[in-house]
Amino acid sequence: MKAIVQYKYGLPDDVLELKEINKPVVKDDDVLVRVHAASIHIGDWHLMRGVPYFLRMMFGLRKPRNSVPGNDIAGKVEAVGKNVKQLQPGDEVFGWCKGAFAEYACAGENNFVPKPVGLTFEQAAAVGVSAFTALQALRDQGKVQPGHKVLINGASGGVGTFAVQIAKSFGADVTGVCSTRNVDMVRSIGADHVIDYTQEDFTQSGQRYDVILDNVGNRSLSECRRPLTSRGTLIPNGGEAGLGRFVKALVLSLFVRQQGRPFLSLPKKEVLVVLKDLIESGKVTPVIDRTYLLSETPEAIGYVGEGHARGKVVITM
Repeated sequence: MKAIVQYKYGLPDDVLELKEINKPVVKDDDVLVRVHAASIHIGDWHLMRGVPYFLRMMFGLRKPRNSVPGNDIAGKVEAVGKNVKQLQPGDEVFGWCKGAFAEYACAGENNFVPKPVGLTFEQAAAVGVSAFTALQALRDQGKVQPGHKVLINGASGGVGTFAVQIAKSFGADVTGVCSTRNVDMVRSIGADHVIDYTQEDFTQSGQRYDVILDNVGNRSLSECRRPLTSRGTLIPNGGEAGLGRFVKALVLSLFVRQQGRPFLSLPKKEVLVVLKDLIESGKVTPVIDRTYLLSETPEAIGYVGEGHARGKVVITM
């Protein structure tokens, strides 16, 4: 099968290569999926370069442990192991795995659920890590409730476009922060208010919020807490300040009421099912900026790394 492979850390054109490799072997508890589409999230950009460097402690010191990158996929079940009960060949599914940027991918049965009705493979593949992050940040960390005022900094990106819609589905009053060219798009996906950061500083606006999800990370934690209510919560997510910002946020969360703990989004079947329900109820729709062919994956990851993607970038097979 064809796949994108990476044997060292670095920039896309230097370390990513389209090669012919062996198809994954299906074990007893596994599902083999013929990939129709895969999506890129900002984590793929960071892991490809191995920056921030503390990531290498988890994913490989000198080179990535997984030579085929990518996590988020949608496609058709090709084969199943003998212990798999809920899926069968021909089923259309979406979910997560290791090695998504390939014609075939293999993972445990609990990594996949049926593709949402009415969604294309490209839209379904766009859900993945970005939507997991948005849901876990707002539901589990921010505990967003109806009537809460929620601000999403970086509302036009992969996580941000899901976060705006998920916060609205919880009954929140949502403010999105984005650049001028994305104002109309952020409003179109449900934001009640949109702040153009080139014209207005949300930390100085005088408005108060119950939850702030910061997907950008270019402001200090104290600046981001300024617009919170006295019992509000700042959820830091994103940016390249690295381990220092992570540790600072973690320590502050022990002493500062408004400082939420930084978190790692963990894919779970339960979360995937919730997202499927939100999509099928019409409350959430993936936003896709661009699609690329598998052979164009280096260019696609480079585009995401520039930080200006509107919603998700998808690889098609």
